Amino acid sequence: MAEDAWNSRDPDRVVLAYTADSAWRNRAEFIVGHDAIRTFLKTKWEREREYRLVKEVWAFHQNRIAVRFAYEWHDANGQWHRSYGNENWEFDQTGRMRQRIASINDLPIAAADRKFHWPLGRRPDDHAGLTALGL
Repeated sequence: MAEDAWNSRDPDRVVLAYTADSAWRNRAEFIVGHDAIRTFLKTKWEREREYRLVKEVWAFHQNRIAVRFAYEWHDANGQWHRSYGNENWEFDQTGRMRQRIASINDLPIAAADRKFHWPLGRRPDDHAGLTALGL
């Protein structure tokens, strides 16, 4: 569900999964609360064009989950990138995420090296995940 929401590129939809005071560390940025998350996501998806994301659960325990992910996007100049990372999530008692810690690395790639070719939006059910793609 998190992958689907992020692939929608709709900040209003994504923010619903987080507590009102959710605290994020995204790379070197620190973001707190729905308004800041919404603004961050709008800016992100203006810069990271044609964003397509795949997430995979790495581990979980009680109210914490570790996820690994990769996403592809291109910048305003048409340069494609694959961004790899790990996220640590902590949930409150209602199931909303109250903390998100993301470590992300960007790799410039040639358009021919892209692996995520589905139409913008939700990843199709039959599209390979990270492990199957060797990522």
